[in-house]
Amino acid sequence: MSFGFPELAAIRLGFGLSPLMPPPADAAAVLAGPAHAGPGPEAWTTAEASRLALASREGVKARREGRPEPPESVEANRRLGALMTEDLRRRVIRAVDDPAGFGERLVQFWCDHFTARAVNKVNTGLALAYQDEAIRPHVNGRFEDMLFAAETHPMMLVYLDQISSRGPNSPFVKRRPERTLGLNENLAREAMELHTLGVGASYSQKDVRQLAELLTGLSFSHAEGFSFKQVIAEPGAETVLGKSYGGNRRGGLDDIRAAFRDLARRPETALYVSRKLAVHFVSDDPPQDLVQAMADVWRDTDGDLPQVYRVLVTHPALASTLRAKVRQPFDLTVTGLRALGVTGQQIAALDDQTFRRAVWNHLPLMGQPWNQPKGPDGWPEDAEAWIAPQTMAARINWALRMPRLLLPELPDPREMLVSAFGGTQSEQLAWAVPKAESEAEGVVLILASGDFNRR
Repeated sequence: MSFGFPELAAIRLGFGLSPLMPPPADAAAVLAGPAHAGPGPEAWTTAEASRLALASREGVKARREGRPEPPESVEANRRLGALMTEDLRRRVIRAVDDPAGFGERLVQFWCDHFTARAVNKVNTGLALAYQDEAIRPHVNGRFEDMLFAAETHPMMLVYLDQISSRGPNSPFVKRRPERTLGLNENLAREAMELHTLGVGASYSQKDVRQLAELLTGLSFSHAEGFSFKQVIAEPGAETVLGKSYGGNRRGGLDDIRAAFRDLARRPETALYVSRKLAVHFVSDDPPQDLVQAMADVWRDTDGDLPQVYRVLVTHPALASTLRAKVRQPFDLTVTGLRALGVTGQQIAALDDQTFRRAVWNHLPLMGQPWNQPKGPDGWPEDAEAWIAPQTMAARINWALRMPRLLLPELPDPREMLVSAFGGTQSEQLAWAVPKAESEAEGVVLILASGDFNRR
């Protein structure tokens, strides 16, 4: 069987093929996707997240004082408890309906690259606002703008404890040395190690500390919102990778933006993030010429992401490494829904229990509980992290149960074989599916196959 770029692009760069829509015709169609990955009409804001958080805390205070919990607090807690499921549903809807899939795949990649998760229920709304305010607006822009938006977003400040950081010589510390918290280096370290330069790049612990001192002053609380407070900022200039920022006329956020801009444009960052993109979309061990070509364009354009994406989308490695990547559980779930011809409208119409049984409940069993990676380095990329006896059993159970939960009638597996793979299926699968004893067996053969679990 033969296949062309449209089928290859849908499988490798998107969420697979769908019988309801044609695959992207060419590279231009794929590259148009990220422009539509911005915040939708349902986008969350930090202000709305803080309103819910404050209402929830008022309920905690009332219970502590023996007072009846205000109705606003009861409703806020109900909303906060449902937000993660709602977030997964809206992400699935957008991914299922994304014609090429590349835009929503990039949202998934960048949210993971800049991992910032809510570790308690009260900040759940903030995690949704982070995606809509820091990631989606910049998916099709410059890396330096996404970097600044992500590192300074309230969710990141809370997640990496930046809100507790105080400049050792700041006015605040000098006035109350016995009560203050010290300098927190978490954000500075992750910004350099995970988000820009990468592990082993040419920076020192002194650079990390200097960046940490530069970041003091970044402040957030649900009551006061986001601000830069000079009273907790380290005075004077800081030197990061040989360049000085701040000084007597320190500009606060302007200096932080300049530091992140310079980190974003470093050659180490170009190489490190380009390789991460190649690993995610192409292979756990991507061809070096692909990585280098992306990094070269990154440096030439100061990190203009659409031009970097173009190298990825048009590189021959996309074809030569077909099936080199194991689909992560979210990717697999959406790809399965598309292959079955399920629409976003159908997902939106599901009652909460059915959505949980068909989608939500399976993700942690496959090893990827929604928006809950273990650490700031996000989800692993290597195949071994996703393919183990227990998680493979969960994938098979999903293939057995999900279709019947969502569809009154299953598709003809012989037709599904053609529409889901577009000619990329293996000879073994092409032989086995027509011999299935029932439609259900044939559909399970497709969804549980190695062909389908890899892209």
